Amino acid sequence: MTSKMVINQPQPVMVSRESEEWSSGICDCCDDVPQCCFAFWCLPCFSCITSEKHGECLCLPLLDGFGIIPPINMSMRVSMRQRYRIKDTMCKDCLYSTFCYPCSWCQMAREMKSRNIPIVLVSAKHS
Repeated sequence: MTSKMVINQPQPVMVSRESEEWSSGICDCCDDVPQCCFAFWCLPCFSCITSEKHGECLCLPLLDGFGIIPPINMSMRVSMRQRYRIKDTMCKDCLYSTFCYPCSWCQMAREMKSRNIPIVLVSAKHS
C-alpha cells in the first residue's frame, strides 16, 4: 500500500453570479429610503461609513472638497467596479462623481448591500 502526500490544498473560490452591471441606477435612490434619507441629511457621515464598509479609511471622503472632480468618490467608483467586475467607463464615473455626487454615494452603498457576499476563511490546525 502506498500513501500519497497532498502538497497543494484546494483553495476557496468566490464565484459571483451577479451581472456585470450596477444593481441599481444612479437615480434609484428611493430603492432604499432609509439610506437615501441618511445620505440626504448627513452626506459626510454617510460617505465616510460607506467608505469604511468598502475597506477604505473612515475619513477619506472628507478630502473630496478640495478639487473640481471629487477624487475620492471617483476612485471609490472605479475600485468598486473592479471589485465587482462591473462594466462601465471612467467617463461616466467622472460625470457621476462631479454632477451626481450624493446619488453616486447612494448607488455605491446599494451595490455593496446587494452584493454582500460572505467570505469564509478556513484555517486548518495541526493536532
